[in-house]
Amino acid sequence: MRQPDLRLGARLAELRAERGWSLGELAERSGISRSTLSRAERAEISPTASQLNRLCAVYGRTMSQLLSEVEAEPAPVLRSADQPVWEDPAAGFVRRSVSPPHAGLRGELVEGRLAPGADLAYDRPPVPGLEQHIWLLEGELEVTAQEVTHALGAGDCLRLRVWGPTRFRCTGPQSARYVLAVVLP
Repeated sequence: MRQPDLRLGARLAELRAERGWSLGELAERSGISRSTLSRAERAEISPTASQLNRLCAVYGRTMSQLLSEVEAEPAPVLRSADQPVWEDPAAGFVRRSVSPPHAGLRGELVEGRLAPGADLAYDRPPVPGLEQHIWLLEGELEVTAQEVTHALGAGDCLRLRVWGPTRFRCTGPQSARYVLAVVLP
């Protein structure tokens, strides 16, 4: 298993222990099976994007915040080669944390890539009321939030607050590459 997966598993176990929750309690809160949670904490598997999003919601963190907690102490400049990349190969999703992580700041930039035909659904935001700016750099992307679907082409930018389920779908023949600016409420 890769080092980031080992650190992520350990951090997930710490977060659960800090709250005094059993695996069963976390399973009820997150909707993820106890066996999957146990395997993720032991770094036998890497959680999917959807599972990680659910855990972030339970723990009140954005995905970038959680992933930054398993990285080294942040510097004010994060060089391209050092930007953490996380992948969900089954979903066709690659996520790069562009901003230097900092627990005291509310905004962050993320680069997302969805493979042609990729369809990524989140059942809840990691933090209710999260502000997102989605700037599509390449490809075609449909973003659904609050039961409204927005079709984006290269150069388009969508701004929204996320309160419920969201869906990102690459609708074109090439990958969709976008910048996601996330601002905590």
